[in-house]
Amino acid sequence: MSKNFFQKRYTSKFTTIKFTPWKTLISEEILSTPWMSIYHNLFELPNGKKNNYYYVHTLGSSLIIPVKDDGKIILIKQYRYLFNDISIEIPCGGIKEGQNEELAARAELIEETGFDCKNLKKIGQFVPYNGVSDETCHIYIATGLFHVGAKPDETEQIEVFEVYPEDIDKMIEKGKINDGMSIAGWTIGKKYVLKKHGKN
Repeated sequence: MSKNFFQKRYTSKFTTIKFTPWKTLISEEILSTPWMSIYHNLFELPNGKKNNYYYVHTLGSSLIIPVKDDGKIILIKQYRYLFNDISIEIPCGGIKEGQNEELAARAELIEETGFDCKNLKKIGQFVPYNGVSDETCHIYIATGLFHVGAKPDETEQIEVFEVYPEDIDKMIEKGKINDGMSIAGWTIGKKYVLKKHGKN
């Protein structure tokens, strides 16, 4: 990332303070898996002091809000190992090598819900955890759904169910949906869903 890009993106729009980016001296991959890599960077602050930064690198992810013809949204319940619990989520998955964000979105939709779609529209993106990872998540609305059969990964235990948009709001308010990516994706995507079905 160039200095000019950094200043244009962060100082002209959001603040009057002129930020100075850190200088990367060394960047090295220290662990690689099929899903992510762990990197170590040695960086230099504007005052000349050097320090270390460790972060997760991915190819990004795609989150898909599947909207049925009757306005219902397809959600999934899946087991999350780190919390040893069931999580209610909007379908989402990482972009794999050789995929772009749209191909990943369609693949994840089929894999997790068993539905493909006639229409797949990107409506936004967000950065899930910018202090820990360089990942960007791309948000899609899927319509014209038709069933093709689920193809879950061997590590995935998934149950598919349908709710109305207002039910998602209630589940978030009550803490039944606490997955951050689902909440962020719904915050951005909700207005597009409601507009399509005349509820704006």
